[in-house]
Amino acid sequence: MDAADRLGEERVDHRFKGLPPDADGLTVGRLAAERRDLFTGGFTTPVLTLSASALEHNLAALEGFAERHGLAFAPHGKTTMAPQLFARQLALGAWGITVAVPHQVRVCRAFGVPRVFLANELVDAAALRWAAAELAADPGFRLVCYVDSVRGVALMEEALAGAARPVDVVVELAAGEGARTGVRTDEQAAQVAAAAARARSLRLVGVAGYEAQVPDASPATVAAWLRRLVALTAGLDKAGLFADADEIVVSAGGSEWFDTVAEVFAEVPELSAPVLKLLRSGAYVSHDHGHYERLTPFNRVPQEGALEPAFRLWAQVVSRPTPGEAFLNAGKRDVSYDLGLPVVHVVRSAADGQVRPASGIAVTALSDQHAWLRTDPGSTPLEVGDWVGLGLAHPCTVFEKWPMIPVVEPDGTVGDYVRTFF
Repeated sequence: MDAADRLGEERVDHRFKGLPPDADGLTVGRLAAERRDLFTGGFTTPVLTLSASALEHNLAALEGFAERHGLAFAPHGKTTMAPQLFARQLALGAWGITVAVPHQVRVCRAFGVPRVFLANELVDAAALRWAAAELAADPGFRLVCYVDSVRGVALMEEALAGAARPVDVVVELAAGEGARTGVRTDEQAAQVAAAAARARSLRLVGVAGYEAQVPDASPATVAAWLRRLVALTAGLDKAGLFADADEIVVSAGGSEWFDTVAEVFAEVPELSAPVLKLLRSGAYVSHDHGHYERLTPFNRVPQEGALEPAFRLWAQVVSRPTPGEAFLNAGKRDVSYDLGLPVVHVVRSAADGQVRPASGIAVTALSDQHAWLRTDPGSTPLEVGDWVGLGLAHPCTVFEKWPMIPVVEPDGTVGDYVRTFF
């Protein structure tokens, strides 16, 4: 039994909000085997759920897209921080898992992920020493991370002095002025690349970046930046700076522009070593209602497929103080709100158990533990005790609020649970 499978041996208790109180003491595996109904099986509100069918569909959709376009895939694990989902992604053919900070690398390693792409600079000496020990202990482990300064290279070299194996690094190219990390000019890139190539404890293997931060992002501006990234890679290769690399990494790709990444990466020229064209989308796993629903590349290339929103947050009407308002028992500690307020989709009547589409009901604000609803005249009837199903935007800030998430089948049966580690 691997580490992800052993999560089924964890005991259910007060740590996991929304799960049935009468399941305390059961293992997660035993609770899953009981196949309880979400609405009648003792679950308490608020409770976040994932659609089993949407999850399966989305996992296959992006892996299929990457395969069709000759891309390796390292899905961004910081979105879910769910080792069970990492295992499913790897089983479908993912090259490895992308993460953002050292803690997330440690989670990946605790659950046996063989290749980790750290899409960030790593200058923490303690984290670097841990990484060196991990690389020394497991010849099959590969870690790739960003560098964007000569100073950063020096700090890495100092912390890794005497390491048994080098850490692979890629030069990060910023998406333009006002972007986050990354070199701004080709001259800076050449300086950083030369420093990394000289470092004994590092191995320079490529160039990477994040195209969603391109100013005034459009298919044309994103493609232009990606071509700059490809040209920079080719230039550094021509200068002989990838001499130690077994393969040359060129990497980009969030969940908004993977179609353009595929288009431009198809133009990568022949280089001095085989090229690993690495896509790093993450939010696709659950998709969402609102943000990625509007921005997914599948809207531009519907012939390539589609994604399905997998999240639904169920909350309960706890107060109906006036005909025009109601309050739910879910707030900022339960739902995302940075890219848009939740959207009311359905109402499940406490009186008859019928689930009806919601109309004329909107979330207007969130408190820590309440959602404020406006109910227009003629809206779907809403009473105290009713369950309300909400659609959510921005998966990254949803998953982090729920350490255990029921996975619900189309008939309402809960057949699995996803454990997160934030």
